[in-house]
Amino acid sequence: MNPATTLTPSLAIVVVAAGRGSRAGEGIPKQYRAVAGEPIITRTLRALHKGAPQAPILVTIHPDDKALYDAAVALLEPAARQALREPVAGGATRQASVRAGLEALASEAPDIVLIHDCARPFVSPQLMARAITAAQASGAAIPGLAVTDTIKQVNEEGRIESTPPRALLRAVQTPQAFSYDLIATAHRLAASTGQAELTDDGAVAEWAGHAVHVFEGDPENMKVTNPQDFAAAEARMLGQLLDIRTGQGFDVHAFTEGDQIWLGGVSIPHTKGLLGHSDADVLMHAITDAIYGALADGDIGSHFPPSDPQWKGAPSDIFLRHAAQRVRERGGMIAHVDGTVICEAPKVGPHRDAIRAKLAQIMGVDVSRVAVKATTSEQLGFTGRREGVAAMALATVRLPA
Repeated sequence: MNPATTLTPSLAIVVVAAGRGSRAGEGIPKQYRAVAGEPIITRTLRALHKGAPQAPILVTIHPDDKALYDAAVALLEPAARQALREPVAGGATRQASVRAGLEALASEAPDIVLIHDCARPFVSPQLMARAITAAQASGAAIPGLAVTDTIKQVNEEGRIESTPPRALLRAVQTPQAFSYDLIATAHRLAASTGQAELTDDGAVAEWAGHAVHVFEGDPENMKVTNPQDFAAAEARMLGQLLDIRTGQGFDVHAFTEGDQIWLGGVSIPHTKGLLGHSDADVLMHAITDAIYGALADGDIGSHFPPSDPQWKGAPSDIFLRHAAQRVRERGGMIAHVDGTVICEAPKVGPHRDAIRAKLAQIMGVDVSRVAVKATTSEQLGFTGRREGVAAMALATVRLPA
């Protein structure tokens, strides 16, 4: 049994994701950067939902990051998305962001709240269960690991002032667990008195006069902070995805009356359209079947029968999103997709970058994992006679061993 499936119904989770992550280097905030094919925040939210499927999850985000957040949570399974509350804007500090999340939960007033850093995607159900048990017992509890290195306290000049005994030291992690009333009141008091630089919620509770207990942390529960951490997290996740598979797909559609065709989710002006039950996106159909093939999971027709009228004229991104979701449901990732369009016209080259970007967005992968090429059949066959368009695709996926 999942260790955290018998939780009190009055549990909620606050996830802190409003920071800029400057130590991770330039680019988008670290919580939205991909690790092994998915944003860190997506992996963190999936792990939290797995550990406590009954618990509502509220994320504090930077106001500028709403589009990034929406794209990341769109990759979650439906049950995990349903657990999410509407995100709230965080503050200038971690402390302010947590308080914003706690205030947003005031109407629910859970008995216990877990507060977790978004940059810890390896949180386990076992660690969450220990956090909840500890909070029920003490009202304020944080996970900690025994320190193995000797620690020195130094002054501003770098001179050692003391050597604290290692046996008394702990390296603190999240999720930190509290009685909701206790930690919400502590945060409000700290804010009202101008105490704004406390670096974790255990420190807020301590400052407010509460005894805070330490329970056993998890050495696997690493925090992704700098570029080296990203490399380590990527290697760790890929090391779990040792079942590497390749699938192929092929599709063809005939020309019909029209003034555009769809290729890879991009509308391309043309003197004709393509005939098909859906939108006849021949490239997206080939890629979708390649992913299903890598999973040994049927084809488009088995998942979306053409005999079903609801798919008539449907946009093909529905099919591709479903195939990509099937990979994620199995704990895997799409490592690479390579598509080739075969036609005399229209010219694909001018639209290649837009097609790659659109396909990557639909599948939830980095654009560097998507290749699109085009060729002619040297005026041979039905494509050479300009009777239609064909497409071939290969998809490589990685699944847990």
